[in-house]
Parts: sequence; C-alpha cells; structure tokens
Amino acid sequence: MKKLIALFVFMAMLSCAPIYVNYDYEKGTDFTSYKTYNYYAQMQTGLSELDTKRLMDALDAKLQSRGFTLSETPDFFIDIKSSEFHGAQRSNVGVGVGGGGGNVGGGISIGIPVGQSNINRQITLDFVDENKNGLFWQAVSESSYNPNANPEQREKQMQAIVEKVLSKYPPKK
Repeated sequence: MKKLIALFVFMAMLSCAPIYVNYDYEKGTDFTSYKTYNYYAQMQTGLSELDTKRLMDALDAKLQSRGFTLSETPDFFIDIKSSEFHGAQRSNVGVGVGGGGGNVGGGISIGIPVGQSNINRQITLDFVDENKNGLFWQAVSESSYNPNANPEQREKQMQAIVEKVLSKYPPKK
C-alpha cells in the first residue's frame, strides 16, 4: 500500500508542469508610487477571448488582494502578449549495436522519438508608465499548454501563472 501511495505522489508531481518566469525591471523605479492600474484597450494578447478573460480575472484578483485598484486614470497600464511553440521531444528510444574484442571496438546507436512534442505557451506581462519612461517591469512566463483542457483546468493554469509571475513584484532591491 505504501508503494502505491508513493507511486501516486510521484506521478502527481510529474504531471504538474512547471512554470518558468524571467523578470526584468527599470533600475531606480519607485514601485511604491504605483497604486492604480488598467489594461490597454486594444491589447492583442494572442490568447482566446475566454483565456484572456481568465488571465485578466486572475490578475485583477491578485493585484487587488495586494492593495492595487483598477482605475480609469491609472498609474500604470498592463500589456499582455503571448505565443505558442512546440517544445523539443524528450521521449526517445535508443537502439544500439556494439562489439569489440582484441582492443578493437565499435558501435552504432539510433534515437527514435516517441510521442509528440509538448505545446508550450509564453506569456509576457508588461507594466508601463506612460507618464515616465514607459516600460518599468516585465515578466515572461513559459509553461506547457494543453489545447484540450477544460475550462476549470485553464482557469487554474492562469491562476498559477499569475501567482508565479507576481511573486517577484515589486522586486526586492
């Protein structure tokens, strides 16, 4: 029974796709001066309309829980861009032949890809202050993407992305 539980936990950990995030920001920015935000009106997110709404709802919930306010006259705007790409195939089957004897050796090996490559999604969040120098904070996330996921799974994925992305905002100096 313990082995079955351990196997289940191991499989659950493998099924959780990691979210990788890179951050950048304008040095010298006073992040305490930013209290209100809004989104650019004509954003071309690259996401479906429903996924865009899920992402913006997750951003609103997280930002508002941190004391930010959605405003018609914001301190900064948020721009969202995304793209999808196929990751490298990681599953391979190797076939090898080798031989040797009398201090002579040789070999041949062939790698055969198994399965399909992963679909990944990159989402870029730009925080832009139009009254100052423009872009002052950026996060670029990469994670796996399942185009056949149900709405609940998609919502959880967007919430996880927002949680990870905003974990380093504002940056610690």
